[in-house]
Amino acid sequence: MGRHLAILAAVGLLAGCAAKRPTLYPNEKYNSVGKAQADQDIADCEAKAKEFVKSGGANSQMAKDAAKNTAGGAVVGAAGGAVGGAIGGDVGQGAAVGAASGATAGLVGTLLGGLFSGGSGPDPVYANFVETCLREKGYQPIGWN
Repeated sequence: MGRHLAILAAVGLLAGCAAKRPTLYPNEKYNSVGKAQADQDIADCEAKAKEFVKSGGANSQMAKDAAKNTAGGAVVGAAGGAVGGAIGGDVGQGAAVGAASGATAGLVGTLLGGLFSGGSGPDPVYANFVETCLREKGYQPIGWN
């Protein structure tokens, strides 16, 4: 069941990313080169952005967030578990269970937040990279469709 859910999430994520492309304002540059060349320039900028993101440009921040949230969850979970353990009679076991639960919650929250954030558009770093690249080529990106 878990494997099927992971595959479904990956397919949905890929489908969502593939659908969004920048829309260009028909300025002088766009009108002089035409739609075919503009599409080729968009593809070039998208390839460069994917390489940048793949190299860690965007993912390094998510990794930092995951580490911070996991550690924070462990601390909060341990404190809560210790209180619960004190009531139940075993502070150490309560703290250990709480720490593990809190760390897991922090990590899963970060991963799911990254998976579902920005559902209305592409990854912000990717989108900004593509738009900057297109501006450097003389285009005026006005949105994503």
